[in-house]
Amino acid sequence: MTRTLTVLGATGSIGQQTLDVVCRYPDEFDVLALTASRGSDVLASLCIEFNPSYAVVGSQQESNQLRSRLNGKAKSTKILVDNDEVEDSRVYNADVVVTSIVGAAGLNPTLKAIENGNTVLITNKEPVVMLGPMLRDEVRKHKTTIVPVDSEHNAIFQCCSSKSGARYECFSPIDGLRRILLTGSGGPFRTIDLNRLQAVTPEQAVAHPVWNMGPKISVDSATMMNKGLEIIEARWLFETPADQIQIVVHPQGIVHSMVEYIDGSVLAQMGTPDMRVPLTFGLFWPRRGESGSQQLDLFEMSAMSFEPPDFIRFPCLKLAAEVARCEGTAPAVMNAANEIAVEAFLESRIQFTDIHTVVAHCVDDMGNDDCESIPQVIEIDRKARNIAQKKVFQLSTG
Repeated sequence: MTRTLTVLGATGSIGQQTLDVVCRYPDEFDVLALTASRGSDVLASLCIEFNPSYAVVGSQQESNQLRSRLNGKAKSTKILVDNDEVEDSRVYNADVVVTSIVGAAGLNPTLKAIENGNTVLITNKEPVVMLGPMLRDEVRKHKTTIVPVDSEHNAIFQCCSSKSGARYECFSPIDGLRRILLTGSGGPFRTIDLNRLQAVTPEQAVAHPVWNMGPKISVDSATMMNKGLEIIEARWLFETPADQIQIVVHPQGIVHSMVEYIDGSVLAQMGTPDMRVPLTFGLFWPRRGESGSQQLDLFEMSAMSFEPPDFIRFPCLKLAAEVARCEGTAPAVMNAANEIAVEAFLESRIQFTDIHTVVAHCVDDMGNDDCESIPQVIEIDRKARNIAQKKVFQLSTG
């Protein structure tokens, strides 16, 4: 039976890879809506190819530009403007919603998708990081099925077991767990001379040695902040204390994460470093589908190596691992400050090593308050961004 699909953030790397999988199964999926902040040529091309019922953009100007680019094509696609008609639940009322909007900007759309109580494929870790147990409560309230499809948490999900023997569900404990082994490649600066880190360029930072990702996520990989955020995400998705989640540096990017059980068994999910693999898993869950990725050839693999993370080289990871133990607002503060710092680095306003300086300053300045409501977290996010902007300005002006 054909299922309807909405892709939030359709023009980004994850959104386009999702649609690359979908186009292989024209009888399986009917694209209901595609969203993007801008009415770009990419969005226009996707509308022409997939003919969604709705295309959602960030402003009236972008709406006009998209309409001009479509030039009479995709006539059945209704163009909506975010923060207006997009609140119409029809956009989110798909059988499957893929949330691939980078950063805190994906928070409200993710909540809207969860409210519809269908299947939500989470690729953006920030909503889980920011809200933690409040997101869990929303999922339970609306009886939503959550399937994590970033590579590490999807790997953990595939290795999970539940007490009842039924399919594992997110936001519940893993039966018999000893620890989660969350892998990461170490990014492009795993072996670089520490004295050179201050002078690395944005171009060097986004040149990931294994994965093909967008610029923000690539910089997070270079600082290993992404692994810190993933500890927090795993803590809540799998109801696991932060102290039972260990980062393992695995440069080859073949083992995407592991779960160790109390009987000594270690289950690992392996595959080629291709996001279409976890995306296909999520799109077809609980079945399996063909992703189009290259088959993993074990005989061509010369070796796989594993090593502990270097907290001197990656101070952002050390900071995030400490914040992961907090149950209040500190994770939201850290996430907001990191987004501002990474943006400033990509624009060459601060140096690479300043990213940690900005984030640590904000976490120290704002502390860790109790989380009482989603509006409170949104306000904390706003305040943290303001403090981070001021620190960036101070660093950039000397």
